[in-house]
Amino acid sequence: MPLIQAEKIVDNVSHSQLHHYINTTTQPFGHHSTKMSHFISVLLFLLLATTTTHATIFPAQKPRRSFANQFLIPQNAARAAVRLRPLVWDQKLAHYAQWYANQRRNDCALEHSNGPYGENIFWGSGTGWKPAQAVSAWVEERQWYNYGKNSCAEGQMCGHYTQVVWSNTRRVGCASVVCSGGQGTFMTCNYDPPGNYYGERPY
Repeated sequence: MPLIQAEKIVDNVSHSQLHHYINTTTQPFGHHSTKMSHFISVLLFLLLATTTTHATIFPAQKPRRSFANQFLIPQNAARAAVRLRPLVWDQKLAHYAQWYANQRRNDCALEHSNGPYGENIFWGSGTGWKPAQAVSAWVEERQWYNYGKNSCAEGQMCGHYTQVVWSNTRRVGCASVVCSGGQGTFMTCNYDPPGNYYGERPY
């Protein structure tokens, strides 16, 4: 199980309480051996070399839609649990998220973009992290949110969760990047309209 730590920051642009999430794990991810990599390279070369002009053409896949749903479905499940309308994927927000994720590629720094949108960010060590795992880390903060007091439990974080279930938020776009030098995986989701306004309940 990954060790999870979190720290709250305040986004001065939207005056909303936003947070970043830190995940670390001691479980190593497997790597192919040099011999296996060489074997695969030779095999691919032979397959390409023997391909004829009559090769079967397969229909193009839609990986971006699948990628979007990995972020979207678990967030909408959290919203459905409190009877909120689902978020829709927004390509403009996704482009913004990817632009910012690319800025973090070289350092994997847990820093917010300070842009005009609500924002949740995530870091995990290694390269095996999936979008649904980032969302799960955010949504698990539900246990620390007290709706009656509209606050987090003392010493705990819940702002990632409240952004996910902010009722006025309609659109989301997310991105993921594997950072250079084995620094880990960085993910970010941007929300419009933004949530987590001080003194307001999420729903």
